[in-house]
Amino acid sequence: MHIVVVGAGEVGSFLAERLSREGHDIAVIERDRAKLSAIASRLDVLTVEGTGASPMALAEAGIDKCSLMVAVTNVDETNLLACSLAKHAGVKSTVARIESGELRGAAGKKLRSELGIDVVIDPDAETADEILELLEFPGTSEVVRMAGGDLVIIGVRIPEHAPMVGKTLQRIAADYEPNWEFLFGAIVRDDRTIIPRGDHRIEPGEFVRIVCKERARREILGQLGLSRSLPRRVMVLGGGRVGEAVAAQLERRRVRVTIIERDGERARELAEQLGHSIVLKGEITDADLLFEEGAGRADAVIALTGEDDANVLACLYSKSLGAGETIAVVHRLELLPLLPHVGVDVALSPRTASANAVLRLVRGGVESIATALEGEAEVVELEVAPGSPADGALVAELQLPKDVLVGGVVRDGKGQIARGRTQLRARDHLVVFALPHAIEHAKSAFS
Repeated sequence: MHIVVVGAGEVGSFLAERLSREGHDIAVIERDRAKLSAIASRLDVLTVEGTGASPMALAEAGIDKCSLMVAVTNVDETNLLACSLAKHAGVKSTVARIESGELRGAAGKKLRSELGIDVVIDPDAETADEILELLEFPGTSEVVRMAGGDLVIIGVRIPEHAPMVGKTLQRIAADYEPNWEFLFGAIVRDDRTIIPRGDHRIEPGEFVRIVCKERARREILGQLGLSRSLPRRVMVLGGGRVGEAVAAQLERRRVRVTIIERDGERARELAEQLGHSIVLKGEITDADLLFEEGAGRADAVIALTGEDDANVLACLYSKSLGAGETIAVVHRLELLPLLPHVGVDVALSPRTASANAVLRLVRGGVESIATALEGEAEVVELEVAPGSPADGALVAELQLPKDVLVGGVVRDGKGQIARGRTQLRARDHLVVFALPHAIEHAKSAFS
């Protein structure tokens, strides 16, 4: 597939790398020469210096053979115009990054339709939603609701004290017979991702992705050694769009929120808009300020600035003071392997949610998709088509490759964990774990 990516910032460069690695033909348009050179030096993609609003740049990027346009610059108008020009050139699918709430909402629906925008993404809003989900599931580093929310994907790094440590998956499953409430779908150990089978033994430090029923999440977290109460006091470091959105939602949940923001004018603006939060002007790396304002007594400290070093340092210091959970937004992915070992509980990137929206279009026939910063496994939601090989078959009869696992089934709005003896039928929605190279094979069984 020929894909044109407009914007070589954090999101655009990540998408270009991910999609080119899968063998797609990628062209990147960027007006910043330094960003373009950085991409050209490490990726085998076509680079075009210019803007997505330029017909000449689009032509040079191969818009005439393009199947998917992804416009992810920091300027809404550029993204909208790039997608509109692409649609008029015959491009089948378009994705636009839009930060304006008015343009993203119902008021902008008609305009988006007229311009030919198929999918809208907003990394900041999606990051805020992800943080709020993590606070609902204390101790996890990833939470994704699938199939309408009745089944939940939980990503966790196994602590040494977890009751499951040292047990095989077969042994764990036996403890929950006959009605399973959860299933291990993917495991990352030593940078290698596997779709596990029954003889796999859980070890400390592994990153696991589990599908579970919504009602069972508390029990599962306890078995993973992560039982904690929901946060009642949260410190938000950085008052940008993400910080404001998180604080506003926490206020509605009656959580005590303290915000530290560097810019005085922005701090005053937040104080006016957030009536129940304490807003302070200051640097998030000011140790005295963090100490005096009770970072050590916070149930969660969330660092959300655009500076990775400041986010990490603030989390480390807060943890040393006694903070419960620390969450840092990290833009440089090379830092990720270091953070779990130094005291940052969760690292987030605005890239993954955006990648999910784009990959859903690339995969085709996928209801939803969830990728993770750790590991290669994807979780996809597929529908069983009438007359497909899966219609009426038992899961065990499908002879799926070893890199594919059916984790859950949603039927008539009710989710259940899949077993080998689970019989599938048309219109079932399946939650499937798979490595990227095996996804097409998995789709063929259900389509």
